[in-house]
Amino acid sequence: MNAARKDPKPLHRRSALAGEAGRASRFVEDALATPEQADSAAFFDVDNTIMQGASIFHLAWGLYQRDFFTTREILGAVWKQAYFRLAGVEDPEHIAEARASALQFIAGHTVAELHEVGQEIFEERMADRIWPGTKALAQMHRDQGQRVWLVTAAPQDIAEVIAARLGLTGAMGTVVESVDGVYTGRLVGEMLHGPEKAVAVAALAEREGLDLARCSAYSDSFNDLPMLSLVGDPCAINPDHRLRAHARAQGWRVRDYRTGRKAARAGLLTGAVGGAVAGAVTAGIALRGRRR
Repeated sequence: MNAARKDPKPLHRRSALAGEAGRASRFVEDALATPEQADSAAFFDVDNTIMQGASIFHLAWGLYQRDFFTTREILGAVWKQAYFRLAGVEDPEHIAEARASALQFIAGHTVAELHEVGQEIFEERMADRIWPGTKALAQMHRDQGQRVWLVTAAPQDIAEVIAARLGLTGAMGTVVESVDGVYTGRLVGEMLHGPEKAVAVAALAEREGLDLARCSAYSDSFNDLPMLSLVGDPCAINPDHRLRAHARAQGWRVRDYRTGRKAARAGLLTGAVGGAVAGAVTAGIALRGRRR
């Protein structure tokens, strides 16, 4: 009986001490919190950098499951993009048509609808595909008081959902025209891909008073070399072979969070769905999936 009466006291003391230690730790962390750095920021690509695979693939698949587009719309987009990709046609009019059709699958739907559905799709298809290592790097910048932006070819609205869910500052993505809150499917400006990312980052830096020499940028793709070369601290994340070679030659940081097999598959996927062809390829995959 005496032993039974004595046991709770040490447990109680240990619990109290643990509580005090936790409060002390939080106090120290708050006291050491770094003020926001007004002149620096970090810029992260999304596909295969923040997230495994292509965000537009996951978005298109989720929208397809919700009957956002028809088989006829898919076939039309697939034909345009496949011809553009496989034939290697460089005719300006055809390129413009291919780019304009890349995000046709959200035409006719409202901005509010895509935002709501985008939250669901993030939980269903994207949350578990976030690379923990890259997420930790983004959080490191946030802990240092830096703003962190996503820069992606995916639609601006879904990019903002991803940024918000990860606790980041914001996102820059491809802007799809809307009239009275309804998407037309037409792009406003160019897709945010390749050199366009560098243009967007430079414009943001000028607007926000950022010193690009003190900024960081992260990407997996050689196509993002203009953005990576714009900042003082570039880093290749899960890089394709061309970016890996360039990063090593320049002495840039390289981080790879994949296994060898995953790295090979991701490289193939990036080539298949990168840039302007991403929307149509995802639609084609979805169509094949339904027919099986």
